[in-house]
Order: sequence, then C-alpha cells, then structure tokens
Amino acid sequence: MTLPADLQRPAYGAASLADVLPGAAAALGAPVLRGDLPPDPLGLTDALHGARRVAVLLVDGLGADLIRAHADLAPTLAALSTPAGDLSAPCPSTTPVSLTTLTTGLPPGGHGVLGFVTEVPGEGRTLNHTQWADDPDPADWMAAPTVFQRAAADGIAVTAVGPWAYAGSGLTEAAYRGGNYTGSVGPGDLTALMRTALDAGPRALVYGYLAELDLTGHVRGVDSPSWRSQLQQVDALVAQLVDGLPDDAALLVTADHGMLDVPAHTRFDLDEEPDLADGVRLLTGEPRARYVHAEPGAEADVLDRWRGVLGDRAWVVGRDEAVASGIFGPVDDALVTRLGDVVALARGAWALVTPRLEPGPSRLAAYHGSLTATELAIPLLVARGRGLA
Repeated sequence: MTLPADLQRPAYGAASLADVLPGAAAALGAPVLRGDLPPDPLGLTDALHGARRVAVLLVDGLGADLIRAHADLAPTLAALSTPAGDLSAPCPSTTPVSLTTLTTGLPPGGHGVLGFVTEVPGEGRTLNHTQWADDPDPADWMAAPTVFQRAAADGIAVTAVGPWAYAGSGLTEAAYRGGNYTGSVGPGDLTALMRTALDAGPRALVYGYLAELDLTGHVRGVDSPSWRSQLQQVDALVAQLVDGLPDDAALLVTADHGMLDVPAHTRFDLDEEPDLADGVRLLTGEPRARYVHAEPGAEADVLDRWRGVLGDRAWVVGRDEAVASGIFGPVDDALVTRLGDVVALARGAWALVTPRLEPGPSRLAAYHGSLTATELAIPLLVARGRGLA
C-alpha cells in the first residue's frame, strides 16, 4: 500500500532503531538472530571494530532534524561521526514503542507494544505503557526476548541505566529484561553510572536513557529558549561520556523519535465532532497516532466517517490496510487486535486532541507519534575510545 507523500514507512531491518542494539551486540561478538532480519545492517561490527565495551545513550526526543537545526548549540553531538546516516523510528513514533523496538531488535508488530495507550483485548480497558505496573504481566504482554537477554547469555555484562522512578515498572520489566537496571537520580548520576557500568566485565553493553529533552519539548515546544537550553545540557552530558570512554569502548547516541510544535490552528478537537463518536467504543493512541475501536458491525461506517471528517489532516485506514502497509513490520496474529479497527496518523502539523478524555496531553506544545520525516528521522552518532580511533 502507498502511503501519502508526506508520510514514510520505517526502514526496519535496514536503517531503523530496531537495528542498533543487534549491531552493538554483533560488534561485541554476540550476533542476534531476528528471523529474516539481518544481524547487523548498520555495519556496526566494522564501525566499532575492536570494541570490548559499548555504551548506547538514547536521548528521548532528540530528532535528527533538530540536531541539524541547532548544531551551534550542540557542538559535541554535531562533531560525532554518523556510521549509517539517519535512522528511522518505529510506528507509532512514540517512546514506549521505540524503547521496546530498540531493546528487542524487532519492529512493533513483533513485540506487541504498539502504542502509547492501547486496548487490552477482550477486557474493555486500556493500558498506558508509561503508567504500567504489573497488570498485564510484562512477561506475557511483551514475550519477545530482548537483546539484553541474548547478550547476557553470551557472557556480556549488561546494564540499563534510567530514572530511579522507573525501576520495576511494567515497561522497564518488559523492555529491559535481561539487563541489570540501575536507577539514576539525575543526568550527572546517569553519566557516572554509565561510566561505572562500562567496567563491569571484560565485555560490557551499557544502555542509558535520558528523558528531560522530550519533556521540555512537550511542555515548552521545540522552538523555545527552554528546549534550546536543555539541548545544551544534553550536549554537555554527551561530552562527559565521550571524555571518559575507556580506550576499548565506543559510545552510540540515538533517540526514540523527533518532535514538532503544533500551533493552535492545527489542533483538531475530536470532542467538537460528535459524529466521530458514533459506533466507537474506545479511543486509544495519542494525538498524532490514533486507534479507533469500533462497536461490532460498525467498523466500515466508523472508517468512512473518520475519513470524511478528517480529510487530509490524517491518513485514515482500516486495521488490515495499516498492517498490509508494513508500517508496524510484520504483525503477529496474536497481537493484531491491540490495534484499533481504524488507524489515524496525523499529517502535517495536525494533532487529534480530545480535551475531555485527555486534558493534559491535549494542552502540550509539541508532539510526535506519526510518520512525518521530522518525527521519524533519528540520529546514530558514534564516539570511539583512543584505542579504537
């Protein structure tokens, strides 16, 4: 299926976020089998030749377009090499989906974390993956093995460093399974913990997650002094990691998605269109990536109605069409009902807000989730220790 010209299909198995950790594991001598996907399409085995320790820092919201637009504020990031050019985030381009795609090495259709908020099929309730505790059981909801598990089984010391508050969450237990999760209490602590973890064994794989840039973008906008100041803080943190790299270590910097500001005139208020609620039993997803769950027998009518009302504000397709398009990668039959009967991905700078259902998210300044180039393009940057240069 052909997507609209302004939306792109993620490059799974060629140049996507799913290919980063498998490539890092391959560089450490522990290639990961991923079905039909190649073990190292990014060529990290060659790019990191000789590395015995690899650190991967994911900066939430650090889109490749944003780095290029603000290279003067991020000289360290701008100076790092790009072994494979831009990568693409998965679909939807949102944090829970991206983190699980990174750590499993699989497209979303293979691991099952298919949105920020999705339905729990057959139970008439939703799961917000950022507020997930232990229901559903993380081991059941996301059953795919992680790259961390496979690397650890090969004798590699695996550490995941992220916010202390996320320790033990459902998303942490699912996405970071197999890694020793170490909670950080701030960016400086994250840097120190990642450095320490690089010395945890003769071969080490260390992952770090930095959240503040994304939060600043959502609240203040990416075209704001606050966001630019936060980018400078990120650049300083990366400089500390680069300066402290052991001789046989490499640092990879990537992101989970880009981000764009959404002005008031491109916010489509779903609550103001009561016809869109006809035949709908549940609305999930987020403002730029909506899943619409129809009442039994109303699927076709709901699809036609949403297409007619939204027009060119969104790409609106049925579930089967969305799956056939390849935007989620191959979707396991057991996971497909987590998607809505109708999928609506925002085009341009539109956001499909619902202040009644989501008062907080509907007031944000910037969003992501869809498949525009700005949302999909993420960096892959590399720094090498002196022994690898």
